[in-house]
This record gives sequence, C-alpha cells and structure tokens, in this order.
Amino acid sequence: MPAADVFTSGSSALITGGASGVGLAIAKLCRSKGMKVLLVDVNTDALQKAKKELVGENCAESDVVTTVVDVSQVDAWASLKKTAISAFGSIELLVLNAGIGARGTWGDQDYFTKIFQTNLFGVVNGINTFLPVVQEAAKSKPTSIVITGSKQGITNPPGNAAYNASKSAVKTLAEHLSWDLKNTNTSVHLLVPGWTFTGMTRGGNTEKPAGAWAPEQVADFLYHKMQNDKFYIICPDNDVSEETDKKRMLWSVGDIVKERPPLTRWREEWKKEAEETMAQTKV
Repeated sequence: MPAADVFTSGSSALITGGASGVGLAIAKLCRSKGMKVLLVDVNTDALQKAKKELVGENCAESDVVTTVVDVSQVDAWASLKKTAISAFGSIELLVLNAGIGARGTWGDQDYFTKIFQTNLFGVVNGINTFLPVVQEAAKSKPTSIVITGSKQGITNPPGNAAYNASKSAVKTLAEHLSWDLKNTNTSVHLLVPGWTFTGMTRGGNTEKPAGAWAPEQVADFLYHKMQNDKFYIICPDNDVSEETDKKRMLWSVGDIVKERPPLTRWREEWKKEAEETMAQTKV
C-alpha cells in the first residue's frame, strides 16, 4: 500500500510547528481525510487561531487538540506523549516540522545553540519519544514519519552556517531513520519545501510573492509524493523547477567529487563555470 494511506479517517497525527505555515497546511490535509490532529507549537495565540480554522461543522472539538510545547526541551516531550495518548490513544502520522530561522556569525553562541536546539534536537527529541508510539500503531495501521528539512541543508548557500548545518543534520537523521525502518510498516519522508510564503519567510509582506508557493501547495505535493512512496520530497516553487533544484544539488556534490573548493557556486572565480555547467546538465 502507498505511504499516503496513512491519511486515513480515524487515524491521528501529531504535528510540531503546527500552528501556522506548512505545519498548519498539513493539519488541514489531515482533517480533510478525516484524521484527528494534535497541533504542537510555542505560540499560544496562533494555536487558538489554528484550532478555529480546523474545527468545522462536522468536526468534534476533541478531534483537534492543541498544546504549547518548546520542542527543544527534552523534558517537555514526556508530557506531550501523555497528552497524545490521552487524547487519541495512538499516533499514526508524526510530522516533525518545528523550526526557527535566525542570523548570526562565528562567536555568537546563542545563534548556534538556539538553532541546533530547535531545528536538530527538536527532531531528535520527537523521534526518541514517539517512535515507539508510532511503531505500536503500525501493528494495525499504516504509519509515517515526516521530517521537514531545507534546501539550505543540501546545497548549503553561504551566510547562515548554523541553520544550514542544522538542516543538513536533519537530512542525515531522516536518511538513517528510513534505513532502520525499511522493513517495517512505518514509512519515513524528508519534506524539503521550496520558497514558501510562511511566517518564517514573509517578513513584512502581507501578500504572497508570485514566485512563492502557498503552504497548502507544499502539503498537496507531500501527499502526492507519498502516494508514490518517495522519501525525498523536494518541492519546487514558482521560480525554481524540480530540474533546476537537481542541477544545483549535482553541482554542490561535484565540489567534493572534483576536489574543488567548497561552495564554488557562489565564488566569483567559479560562478561562470557553475552557471554554464548547470545550464548544460541533463537530469
């Protein structure tokens, strides 16, 4: 059966970073399939607003549960596990989506600590706490774990070392989890959004730029890729195609294979060759 069968009426989803953006869009997808959802976020007001959006005429209020949790705090996950089991009894879909963006540089300890604690250990904490719960549910139903990564963790553009490193580590964790669960009834997926109009990316804008995707497009892309049992779910956007993403990734890996300096795509002495090579590359 395809991995998308996890979106089944009566099953339950836990979504971190679920009060807005991609997390909320996935929650809406879950609700459209008749699933119960547990939204986890640090923003109380956003959680209340999200619940109002998700509780419709034909939805019992108990089918949408919200809880304020800082995913970087390992102790908070034990309480979250109790909340999830008390509310739904099981979790079939675990979406580890919470993340933060920040800017900093070398010597800025808070910059590195805050990003790693949320973006990396928020995922580690979620897997370590809820993998047994998901595996228990897998004895009778399809189950899945979706982990949100970033293209910055793959192509590694300069300018935000901590964020890129955190998302690169998340990619590695997801790959190993997929390997370890390959013979089980739990599928694993790395969701990598493109330019998406969310609270993290919009800045002061109130209207979606033409080049960006809406969060709902990301959720829909996730669903269709899961129908085809894909692990890597690399979303395009209205400016960057899937083909362009692949060319950029191939060039980045080429730095290692061809023993070039790192990050040559952005180095002045390599930019022209990078652009010409990517233009000619067939994928």
